[in-house]
Amino acid sequence: MTFRALITLAEGIDDLQCVSLIDVLRRAEIEVVAASIEGRRMLTCARGTRLTADGMLVDVLAQNFDLIVLPGGAVGSQHLAAHQPLQQLLKDQSSAGRLFAAIAESPAVALQAFGVLRQRRMTCLPSTSHQLSGCTFVDRPVVVDGNCITAQGSGAVMEFALTLVEQLGGKALRAKVAGALLV
Repeated sequence: MTFRALITLAEGIDDLQCVSLIDVLRRAEIEVVAASIEGRRMLTCARGTRLTADGMLVDVLAQNFDLIVLPGGAVGSQHLAAHQPLQQLLKDQSSAGRLFAAIAESPAVALQAFGVLRQRRMTCLPSTSHQLSGCTFVDRPVVVDGNCITAQGSGAVMEFALTLVEQLGGKALRAKVAGALLV
């Protein structure tokens, strides 16, 4: 079975998180669509890395994904949180019981704004946890609560990416990808 993952891209997203997530998921042979919420495919990450998105989010809104991932970044997460079509897409993903995930600032900034964290256990960059309400912050690198997977930051990105692989394809696929990465 082929799994499909959408990674949302915005100006100012975290360089390491975005590239690592795309890389690890593709190593697991998951079809990854990296889609820009901006009006262009070429974006600049928080630390100056230039990325070219596979396409535009507006062009894939009608498609179903097994997983939707929001990278972090102080500026990028704010752009994601303000994007109304992405908000509706995440709400639909959550209510359909399909996986959604966010790392660093994005859980507290975007997922909180989208209203998909209610009564969930989750984590985020600890310095943004004060923005949370209606959910339980857990001070761990990665937290899985049903179809919601969250992570604290760039230091947890490999664990986060491998957890996403496991949630989609199981423990054997995670072990295979982790072994090839020597983690």
